[in-house]
Amino acid sequence: MLQFKNLRWSVLVLLLTINFGCDQITKNIVRERISEYEHISIIKDRFTLTKVENSGAFLSLGDQMPYIFRLIILTGLPLLFLGYGLYFLFSKPNLPITFQIAVCCLVGGGIGNLYDRIVHGSVTDFMHMDFHIFQTGVFNFADISIMIGVIILLIQSIKGKINKPEPLQTEVE
Repeated sequence: MLQFKNLRWSVLVLLLTINFGCDQITKNIVRERISEYEHISIIKDRFTLTKVENSGAFLSLGDQMPYIFRLIILTGLPLLFLGYGLYFLFSKPNLPITFQIAVCCLVGGGIGNLYDRIVHGSVTDFMHMDFHIFQTGVFNFADISIMIGVIILLIQSIKGKINKPEPLQTEVE
């Protein structure tokens, strides 16, 4: 039983490390090699690299807030949620595997962006997609990881509702 617990913890730490590591490696490359607001076309202006330092949250929301509020809302609260996510992940051994993977993506990506905010004072975003009818904000690998986690949870939730049998109703006479 102890071997299974150690293997499970090792796999969880590996998934968290991969999520965090890919995010930080790509951000470091961008910080070193791309100038702020430089525009590099990867796929015919549909997919571009554009370095942006985001001091706010998603799509720069909150970047104009006073520093103390940004510190509490954009650093303190995520720190609490990520801490709880780690606790939940490691303290519940019977979670479905897909749920564990989703939480690793959410927490790993969250730690990547929180690390940036604490160490660099802002989050480095650098990818942008524009398909004319659909356009994204500038994002990073941590954001992709978080979205993958959310999508897995949504699919699992929908599958659970579809596969969940209706309770039997009995007539009362």
